[in-house]
Amino acid sequence: MIKEWIAEYNPQNEEEILSALREIMQEVALAGLSRTDFFEKAAFYGGTALRIFYGLDRFSEDLDFSLLTTNSEFSLEPYFPAILTEFESLGIKVSIKEKDKTKQTSIDSAFLKTETIWKELILEDIIKQTGVKSNKLIKIKIEVDRKPPLGFETEEKLLIRPFSFYVKCFTRPSLFAGKMHALLYRKWRDRVKGRDWYDLEWYIKKGIPLDAGHFLLRAKDTGDWKGDSITNEQIIELLKSKIDSVSFDTIKEDVVRFIKDDEILEIWSPAYFKDLVEKLKFDN
Repeated sequence: MIKEWIAEYNPQNEEEILSALREIMQEVALAGLSRTDFFEKAAFYGGTALRIFYGLDRFSEDLDFSLLTTNSEFSLEPYFPAILTEFESLGIKVSIKEKDKTKQTSIDSAFLKTETIWKELILEDIIKQTGVKSNKLIKIKIEVDRKPPLGFETEEKLLIRPFSFYVKCFTRPSLFAGKMHALLYRKWRDRVKGRDWYDLEWYIKKGIPLDAGHFLLRAKDTGDWKGDSITNEQIIELLKSKIDSVSFDTIKEDVVRFIKDDEILEIWSPAYFKDLVEKLKFDN
């Protein structure tokens, strides 16, 4: 079964095989969670949600979730058995362990706080039938924000592998708000995440409006915006200022391993993105 699923991706090399297997594992983990009450309490968001349910044409690594209401006592621990059982039913052995935290702010992300639960899903035995010859481990981080900024919209999305089930997801405008916040305010000193810019381009080209209300709540929650309101024009200016502050050579280097056709990056430049953001739509 795993072999047939991977074949659907038509992988051309080992890296693409591993990316396909990682995505299948992500879907299996979601399936395990769907057998519980998890999606009554949390919603799926981030790049992997955008990839699996909304057609983003690049691979993503993590599983990111936001609680629907604040709960500092929430734990993933009760959901471990369901995840493990789902993998076991497919003949895949995995283990789940909590990532050791060396400091209070161990997650380098503006919208994930110290209250976030961070687990690693580690593949112990890569299935030989996939054709993977290396001994690389596949790790999937599962992150749950227990104290999220609220005000986002959700919807039920259908997944049909490994069986048919529904996942509660952020809507595309609310997902866009999270991505916009990450792009503008990600707390990395010397690194730029090229995937943020790839996704920004994708949202704009798809004509998906930005949920400006949820973006404002996120920016206020992290202390990056002090006012009680923000205009569309102010968001555009924030973007243009960010464009002037980053290296597009570095951005391209970061994103290239997640996409199949790097020729699409040739047009990327400050001038291109400034023209692009003028086409940004807003949901307010």
